Amino acid sequence: MTRSGKDYIEGLRDGRTILIDGEAVEDVPTHPGFRGAVRSVAHVYDVANDPANRGVTTFPSPDTGKPVNVSFMIPRSKEDLVTRRKGLRLLSEQTFGLMGRSPEHAAGFLAGFASSPRFFARGGEQFAENIQAFHRFACDNDIYVAYTVIPPQIDRSKPAHQQADPHLYAGVKAERDGGIVIAGAQMLGTGAALADWIHLSNIAPLRLGDEDYAISAMVPVAAPGVKVLSRRSYASAASSVYDYPLSTRFDETDSLVIFEDVFVPWEHVFVYRDVELTQQQWWQTPAHILGNTQAQIRFSAKLDLLVGLAKKIADMNGVGSLPPVQGTLGELAAYASMVTGLIYGAEHNCEIDQNGVAWPGLAEIYASVTLQSQVYPTVINLVRELCGGGLIQLPSSVEDFRRPATAAYLERFIQSPGHPAQERVKLLKLAWDLVGSEFAGRHQQYELFYAGAPFLVKGRMYRSFDFGRCEALVDAALAGYDLDGLVELEGSASPG
Repeated sequence: MTRSGKDYIEGLRDGRTILIDGEAVEDVPTHPGFRGAVRSVAHVYDVANDPANRGVTTFPSPDTGKPVNVSFMIPRSKEDLVTRRKGLRLLSEQTFGLMGRSPEHAAGFLAGFASSPRFFARGGEQFAENIQAFHRFACDNDIYVAYTVIPPQIDRSKPAHQQADPHLYAGVKAERDGGIVIAGAQMLGTGAALADWIHLSNIAPLRLGDEDYAISAMVPVAAPGVKVLSRRSYASAASSVYDYPLSTRFDETDSLVIFEDVFVPWEHVFVYRDVELTQQQWWQTPAHILGNTQAQIRFSAKLDLLVGLAKKIADMNGVGSLPPVQGTLGELAAYASMVTGLIYGAEHNCEIDQNGVAWPGLAEIYASVTLQSQVYPTVINLVRELCGGGLIQLPSSVEDFRRPATAAYLERFIQSPGHPAQERVKLLKLAWDLVGSEFAGRHQQYELFYAGAPFLVKGRMYRSFDFGRCEALVDAALAGYDLDGLVELEGSASPG
């Protein structure tokens, strides 16, 4: 069953240890650094839980037949992929694509894992049972999973087992009756302070000798010994919602997650001390492609927000009818349409694997992921150009409107035809929070490295593309002529 926003908020009051600004957070839902993001996530849950939306946001549980969140769907046909995309798009729009690790993201990874039990059984039959049981639990309880799958940037010249301290990177410290003990730290825990559970694993390649770090397991955020050390909150630093309408509501924060002798029962372990399975869990199951399909659906919603913002600002400034401005808007629309089109293309070119699971087209999704780091800064710069100097000549804060002396100047000099000062400033403040604020800067960095270092992303594209089909075209072109001129090809008609 889907859960309500209220139930989600109450679930955060579980004794978890969240550290920020040198202090432990007493209550995450009301803390100024997190309350806006908590409300935004709660709204996503409420939208999914609304009976009016259940035809889009849910699907019948294969186990119970009851409606469960579409984020956990294991797609088995092109039609399932379409259903999944429609639900994920509606949920992404609730955060305007600005929360990259919202609840629906890691749910796709879980679905991909659970769809391939034989893969996990290579490490032991119990691990196949564990992943399927956890997927059922997550689906039935509509839980929010974040993940930490990258080691801290300490000394990347050495593998995990050669670090100065064997417990710098999160890994197995000991075995105990009923489970294992984890010690060390892992990044980037985006959304970890807001989530229910953390998936602990490694997506970076490990080496022989790294077996203690070659794990895949689920840990409750509130488990004893888990400490979530958050970066600076942009919401806490914001002067008001009016001045920073996005920072205050959609800063999911990024965290270093520290595991101080955390006990993990065996039933929450999917891969144990196996370097090959830890690496291949992402690629030999549909986990990575399903998770990244959701990410591109989310990215598409974000680009649509930017296009709509650019159009409104151009029209407000009275330049929307000028051909150069229309050209820029057309370019923005092309980028947004390209990402959306690749998502649709991935559905059309899906393939059904030996387990009966529909994989979205790899080339289409990884093409979008590859271009993401180029498209986003380009779009941001185009929006900057359309906004011009108006973005840097904004009132200092909402207080300027509350003081009659300054408000009179604003109403006279910072307005456009049909757009009084408060309305104009409101729109431009929204734009600044997307292109110029600290929140905006984090988003540019996030989209640049969202899927890993650019060379890794391009390597994925290389491995996913059908170069043979393209080389066959070259071969066909070469076959049409030789030293003596044209070659008559088999099956071709000669002119009379």
